[in-house]
Amino acid sequence: MTTFLQFHILTPWGPSNPNRDDQGRPKQAMVGGVPRLRISSQSVKRAVRESCFFTLDLKGNMGTRTKRLYAELVAKLVAGGTDRAAAEKAADQVAAIFGKLEAPKKDAPADKVATTLAFISPAEWALAEGLAGKILAGKDLPKDKDLKKLVLRKADGAVDIAMFGRMLADDADFNREAAVQVGHAMTTHAAQAEEDWFSAVDDLNRAEETGAGHLGETAFGSGVYYQYVCVNVDLLVENLGGDGELAAKGLHALAKALALATPTGKQNSFASRPRAHYIRAERGSAQPRDLTGAYFVPVKAQAGVPGAIAALEDMAGKIDRAYGPVAEVVEVMDVGGGLGSLEAIAAFAGASVGQG
Repeated sequence: MTTFLQFHILTPWGPSNPNRDDQGRPKQAMVGGVPRLRISSQSVKRAVRESCFFTLDLKGNMGTRTKRLYAELVAKLVAGGTDRAAAEKAADQVAAIFGKLEAPKKDAPADKVATTLAFISPAEWALAEGLAGKILAGKDLPKDKDLKKLVLRKADGAVDIAMFGRMLADDADFNREAAVQVGHAMTTHAAQAEEDWFSAVDDLNRAEETGAGHLGETAFGSGVYYQYVCVNVDLLVENLGGDGELAAKGLHALAKALALATPTGKQNSFASRPRAHYIRAERGSAQPRDLTGAYFVPVKAQAGVPGAIAALEDMAGKIDRAYGPVAEVVEVMDVGGGLGSLEAIAAFAGASVGQG
């Protein structure tokens, strides 16, 4: 049976704007007919990938999301002594494996870029460089899909690709289904964005010159956010080519990153560096379920994290009574209640591999 690892996380944010919409305001959502502040799943995943738990602890096992493989290949080949024209010809053929290339725009650098972002694993990057070398050496190579098979992998050691998946529009055979599903974080209570009007003073103003040197405004919000994350542990191991040890290491890093890594929008303006105050980690083989329903009737903002915890645990109990227990094992960290630790949560997550 499939093993699922689920995280339910509550994090209090002070005045901040970590994830902005197209107007520069905190993202929002209507939940239960009540306005809430929201942090998108995409920004959470980006923060996780950029955290030290991934960039350092999983170094060498991280993919690169880019449109610029062509330029990188050309630069490396030329640095190795290859004629630029030959390097460009080889790079053009190799980079096209990951997606269509477009000519540079007017007044832009001369290198071609892909039309879409490609998520490239370290193994694929090395194979791409190797293929460019074979092209330069004049070796006979297969065409089309057979050529792609020399580079593209369906499973390898890129933890972030294995977790968050990828889509290659030009060749769905090498897509990766995400093993980690990340929900949009939302406030457990009613919350709306506020406006901050500010001014700045010119330090060299003469005494007789009154008034501000600059006027501006920015938006912010605050609240207790609920974040849900679900991991298909078996799929994660499969995406990593069966490497259970690496999967366990990745889950250990994921648990820590979810508690500590946050989007950094407007961080210099608000010094927003929150930490999760409550994590409920669940492991089992039953169909997963999120606990967003605990907050469709909003918790009173004044209840804070304790009120949000009470609503969450109450909803988990009610669903379990109606459907049967979802989790076979539960690990909890409650900062306010003095219960558990992040290290215990991370160890619990890593131990989920091989439990099916």
